[in-house]
Amino acid sequence: MITGRVNPAQMLDQQGISGLGSVFYNYLEPALVEEALKRNEGTLGKGGSFLVTTGKHTGRSPKDKFVVRTPSVENTIWWENNAPMEPEAFDVLYADMVEHMKGGDYFVQDLFGGADPLHRLDVRVVTELAWHGLFIRHLLRRPEAEELATFVPEFTVINCPSFQADPGRHGCRSETVIAMNFDKKLILIGGTAYAGENKKSVFSLLNYLLPEKNIMPMHCSANHAHSNPADAAVFFGLSGTGKTTLSADPSRTLIGDDEHGWSDRGIFNFEGGCYAKTISLSAEAEPEIYATTEKFGTVIENMVFDKDTKELDFEDDSLTANMRCAYPLPYISNASDTALGGNPKNIIMLTCDAFGVLPPIARLTPAQAMYHFLSGFTSKVAGTERGVTEPEPTFSTCFGAPFMPRRPEVYGNLLREKIAQHGASCWLVNTGWTGGAYGTGSRMPIRATRALLTAALNGSLNEGEFRKDPNFGFEVPVTCDGVDNRLLDPRSTWGKESEYDAQAAKLVEMFAENFGQYVPFIDDDVKDAAIG
Repeated sequence: MITGRVNPAQMLDQQGISGLGSVFYNYLEPALVEEALKRNEGTLGKGGSFLVTTGKHTGRSPKDKFVVRTPSVENTIWWENNAPMEPEAFDVLYADMVEHMKGGDYFVQDLFGGADPLHRLDVRVVTELAWHGLFIRHLLRRPEAEELATFVPEFTVINCPSFQADPGRHGCRSETVIAMNFDKKLILIGGTAYAGENKKSVFSLLNYLLPEKNIMPMHCSANHAHSNPADAAVFFGLSGTGKTTLSADPSRTLIGDDEHGWSDRGIFNFEGGCYAKTISLSAEAEPEIYATTEKFGTVIENMVFDKDTKELDFEDDSLTANMRCAYPLPYISNASDTALGGNPKNIIMLTCDAFGVLPPIARLTPAQAMYHFLSGFTSKVAGTERGVTEPEPTFSTCFGAPFMPRRPEVYGNLLREKIAQHGASCWLVNTGWTGGAYGTGSRMPIRATRALLTAALNGSLNEGEFRKDPNFGFEVPVTCDGVDNRLLDPRSTWGKESEYDAQAAKLVEMFAENFGQYVPFIDDDVKDAAIG
């Protein structure tokens, strides 16, 4: 049985996928919720949200992700970061997965990756679970009905959690597999029900394709001034640095919270929704995100809830600390209707420095911006992971290494060129510790961070006096309205300045050691960017 809206010439059997049971094409949200409930895939929550658990996989499986090694991509993939799969193994994997699917019901969503019509990617997502169809319908861009009549998928993602891969037969690591074949324009996902694999596979795909069009793909949030999309800003940052919180500024319009492209026309969101962490989420701190957890169709993933009242427990991480909700962007009141912005005037790189060394904000040159972009620094703190007793550095190049198919310097050079071309101001913002390292000092006051960001975004910070940081060479403002001047000189906040100097030297050495891997591939000005 075939139901839903689809171009007849583009049905799955035209792609060589036949023998299925019922195929549901481009069902809307109410129908997907109905089908998911009918199949006992989850529970209806408050306000019509949909509550699900994902079994043993409550996060991504990066070690089970593969790129098929074909001649067309052999010399452009960052193989040190992307495990290879041989074409012959992929062919067997694909044949076995299609055979496994026969007789089963599947849900097809034809969607866009990218809000800019000139640069979007037409993606077909085939899912075994109805709620996966609901999830990806939230997270990617939804075509209008007339666009579906002529929709032709450029790439197809097939997600079949019940399929178990065979490492010996399929050239993978375990029964879980995410395999990307650029020649056959296919992504296969098996052995995991974690919905994030759907969206991150499309993100990885765009991260490979867009640089060929001179478009910078970015793992970042973005916003712009109300009624002025030309006044745009992007926020890079790893988990825990404040990327979502700081970009969700009620005085500005939200373009998106996670994945964007930067073309000559400006920036554009890849997505049509948000996938927000919900651990310790509160109505007081994040009222709009909190409100989405009781809206129709929001997917609530791996949260503990009261079986009678359906009340969510935002503090119980017994299933996972990676509990999340997925919802469409229009559920946020200040979200952009177009998800487009101009060429960003400000680039913000967020870090949580638990060593207490970095200032709360610093101005970067284009070379320094590339250096810190390639470094992708933040830090773990004691108590966050077993065995961590003092701050540990974490470096994730381009603020998203797991999703980068190409070598890091490809993205770094693109970013530097666009910053120079469009004259963007670049800032490194530390939301971590001051007055000492974690355990001794205190967390950077959020009020100070917001005041500094406001001054950076409105241009007033650029007009003030700066000093050169002796450790990293970037410029640090001497004063800012609403901010204690002592915060701007972290050395002065320590009880003993000699202890700060020792800690700073330690952090500089960590940066240098990590950055050594990029030295053979970059220009001298970037190599020199960290020298104070």
